[in-house]
Amino acid sequence: MTTLETGRIVGAGIDRVDAPLKVAGEARYPNDFSFPGMAHAALVGSTIAAGRIRGIDVTGALAAPGVLTVLTHLNAPRLERGPMTLLGGSPPAPLRDDRVLHYGQHIAVVVAESAEQARYAARLVRVEYEATEALLDVDDPRAEIVENPWGLDTERGDVNAGFAASDVIVEGTYTTPDNTNNPLGLMTTVASWHGDALTVHDSTQWPHNVRTSLATVFGIPESGIRVLAPFVGGGFGAGLRVWSHVILTVLAAREVNRPVKLVLTRPEMFTSVGHRPNSVQQIRVGATRDGDLVAIEHRGISSVAMEDDDYEPVSFGSAVAYACPNVLTRDRQARLNIPCPGSMRAPAEGQGNFALESAIDEVAHALGMDPLRFRLRNYAEENPVLGLPWSSKALRECFLEGAERFGWSRRTPELGSMRDGRWLVGYGMAGVSYPFYQVPCQARASVRRDGSAYVRSAATDIGTGTYTVMTQLAAELLGLDVTRVRFDLGDSDMPYSPQAGGSGLTGALGNAVHAACRRLVREFLELVRDDTESPLRAATVDEVTVTDGRVHRLADPGQGESYVDILARHGLEELSADGRSTPPSSDELGMAMAGAFGAKFVEVRVDRELGLLRVARVVSAIDGGRVLNEKTATSQIVGGTVGGISQAMFEETATDRGTGRIANATFGDYLMPVNADIPDMEVLFVGGPDRATAVGTKGVGEVGLVGLAAAIGNAVFHATGRRLRSLPFTIDQLML
Repeated sequence: MTTLETGRIVGAGIDRVDAPLKVAGEARYPNDFSFPGMAHAALVGSTIAAGRIRGIDVTGALAAPGVLTVLTHLNAPRLERGPMTLLGGSPPAPLRDDRVLHYGQHIAVVVAESAEQARYAARLVRVEYEATEALLDVDDPRAEIVENPWGLDTERGDVNAGFAASDVIVEGTYTTPDNTNNPLGLMTTVASWHGDALTVHDSTQWPHNVRTSLATVFGIPESGIRVLAPFVGGGFGAGLRVWSHVILTVLAAREVNRPVKLVLTRPEMFTSVGHRPNSVQQIRVGATRDGDLVAIEHRGISSVAMEDDDYEPVSFGSAVAYACPNVLTRDRQARLNIPCPGSMRAPAEGQGNFALESAIDEVAHALGMDPLRFRLRNYAEENPVLGLPWSSKALRECFLEGAERFGWSRRTPELGSMRDGRWLVGYGMAGVSYPFYQVPCQARASVRRDGSAYVRSAATDIGTGTYTVMTQLAAELLGLDVTRVRFDLGDSDMPYSPQAGGSGLTGALGNAVHAACRRLVREFLELVRDDTESPLRAATVDEVTVTDGRVHRLADPGQGESYVDILARHGLEELSADGRSTPPSSDELGMAMAGAFGAKFVEVRVDRELGLLRVARVVSAIDGGRVLNEKTATSQIVGGTVGGISQAMFEETATDRGTGRIANATFGDYLMPVNADIPDMEVLFVGGPDRATAVGTKGVGEVGLVGLAAAIGNAVFHATGRRLRSLPFTIDQLML
């Protein structure tokens, strides 16, 4: 039984409802779609990082077997740039002119009868360049610097006075490299025109954004475009923008008047669908001898493409992390000849937290104070920027319960004092958060004559479990077994949904589903409002609850009837209702909107002779608000933990400084952890529902990654006395 406002709101860790389709190979990803007469496209990428195209010869390609056309800036129609989105501006439109802004830029697209023919012909395109010297380093004095790109720089108190009053000051420079989103599924677009109507199957995390962007680029109504993405082979942020290859596939389909499929190669994934930008961060922290934070100054610069924007405020998290009276954060971007960056799991926080939480650990060591005790002493009970209480915050419980589960009390404070044979043992920790993010969302719910429910929204499920948790949520709100509810997504013809990204979808979509289900029950009550045969006559939504497909009065469960009976008596095959969610306002609620919080505890082993680093254990204590499905939520934290270990110890996109070419753009060269690199992991959820929304969830997709790099680095310091300030942690940094 459930009411419509309160109650348990699911939480059972059921298996994924989409798992049978995936296991049976029946889940259709964009790459699985083919159509009669379909052609295939292949891209030609630039082999310089900066300059102009002096000439491009497509004669050989056009003469190759099966080739239908070759599009370049010389013969392609001029396309409009995509619109401004919730995540910022669209990437530059392709094939606009002869300029080259980064290595691997799409400068031509070949369309042929088969994928093999297209790829072969693409190698026959001959290009003559006028190369110029590329800007590739954030510290290059020639690079254009964008100050305060997002208007998020903060300052409170007087940091200079704070440092003057500090007994202990630590400062350091922390660097993080480019990382590349590498979802297992290669990004794919299949485009098909039917007169002026367009259907696109795309590896996107945001179908509505693809529809809106293509409408702008091609000057056609959104109503004539349908974007489908019911299953996506991962994303990690790579599918949040409408990239050049998507537009070129649609253009190619229009030019040859046939369906066209384009599948990026793995090397093209490194230059075509974004990446985590590198950063250089200077951080300074001051504290009193008693352990009170007095001042924090955090300045960061990150890379951005020449004619693009990317949202990476790496320093901003330091403004809200601790109760410190004097804080200054500053962010800048350097424009470089690099592929367009984009969101990668835990954007900005993944980089910024590494610097902050490492520096916090340094201060604790300088004070001779336990790192956990130091963090608890400077705990921010309210949002330091807004001066408002959090809508929810159980970070203190994360610290305490995580430490208990991990066995933090067994940590000896002396550096290098814990050993196991030849291995030096270190314990490290980090406090983490991820900002609140939520935007409007819509959903539609229907109950049919057979008593089943159908709920839908144009969201995507990139493996996070959206299909499952929304099925569970709708089932509980409608009083049905989960087997009687079907939840569909991934279709731009469905009600509007924001992107699967930013840890905001579960909250936005969950609240929209909640509103739709509540509205649907109200519609059933409206049907029987004047029905003399109904025991629910004149009942209001606040007077009823739903159980086993039946609406009944709270005060008298015997007074009620089933959805099926109501529909049959009124001659209806189904009844539907729409719901929408609107993000809450801090000003209206008098609370600071809270994202997820967490504490990460890590045990590492370092071989004192060889410098080998192994992560032995990880405990993640997470405040994720109301957890709709503990099994899928745990999976998210486990996946994020793997990503955090990868960021800390393996991942680095290596760019050749002479040419701008990415030198490790394959799975054979780009290092990522394998099973043997991943330790025992434990996840515990603490806290309760967030007060700001009806469902009370907080997204956990990003918070699982944040903090691992700092916790591992802090553990290495505890084990060896060596402070590592540059990611990834490599063996040369650890040779003792």
